[in-house]
This record gives sequence, structure tokens and C-alpha cells, in this order.
Amino acid sequence: MKPRFANDIREHSGLVRSAMSGPDVMFPEEQQQMSLVCARLARDANAKAVLLIGRDGQPIADAGDVDELDVTSLSSLTAGNVAATGGISKILREKDFSSQFHEGEKTNIHITLVGGRAILLVLFDERSSLGLVRLRVRKSSDEMVRLFDQVAKKAASKSQPSILTEITDSDIDNLFND
Repeated sequence: MKPRFANDIREHSGLVRSAMSGPDVMFPEEQQQMSLVCARLARDANAKAVLLIGRDGQPIADAGDVDELDVTSLSSLTAGNVAATGGISKILREKDFSSQFHEGEKTNIHITLVGGRAILLVLFDERSSLGLVRLRVRKSSDEMVRLFDQVAKKAASKSQPSILTEITDSDIDNLFND
């Protein structure tokens, strides 16, 4: 099994680093809640897999049948797709295309922007429908936006000391002395 960001939470001072725009941290409680929202969406939409991705392409959370997926590559390519579509929207003087749908022979893809902070990717097949996926994504997206807002408020209220404040002049001197 490949390690994935969503399942490999690295805690440092109660924070999990995240690659989303907006807050640059994710607290473990909200990380777990994001994973639960993804799992509920996968179940309720009868989806094959659900990925929550930072705008820069880093996976945040996932659910469903992701063991056979290259989550890192899929996340990066999805973010590139969203960026390219954003470029098209600017040329057309549109705000943003908030969702995309790609139909394949076996797998369909629904991509949605979540509050401008993340990308929600839903993979589904003939066991589900685009209408059901859209309906469930709307509810899950609203919940994710609330969680992102909660993270932003929490990050603003917790002033974390800089790692540089812990380094003394003697530490620097010792580093360069043989």
C-alpha cells in the first residue's frame, strides 16, 4: 500500500501541514472530519472514489477504492486541469467554472471547486448517475467549506512560535564549529 497524505498525518504542535490555499495548516480534528465527509460522500453518491485535493495538487483526504489509484499523480493532474480551465474562464471573462464533468467508457469524473480552497474529485461508474453525484457533492462541499472556515479561525487564534525563535546564537556557532 502506497503512503498517502490523507492517511499519513504528521503532527507537529497539533498541526498537520496542508497544501491548500488559504490556511497552510490542517488541524488533526478537521483532517479527520474531512476524511469522514469524503467517506460519506463516496457512500451516498455510490462513487468509486473521492479525493479532496489542494489547489496546488497535494492530496488532503480520500475515500473509497483508492488503493489501486496513483493518488499523487491523479491529484496533481486534476489540479492542472482545474488551473487550465481557470485560464479558459479568464479568457472568456467568466468568474470560474465551478464544476467539470468528464465521461469515460468505464469511469466518469466530476470535479468541483470547494470554496476556492480545494478541489473535490469524484470517480463514479454506471452504479451511480451525474445527478446523484451533483446532489451529494453540493451537500458535502458546503460541509467542507465550513470545516475550512473553522481551520482558518483556529489557525488565526493559535499563534504558533516560529521554529527560528528556538535557535540561539550558540546553536549557530556550534553548527559551524568542528
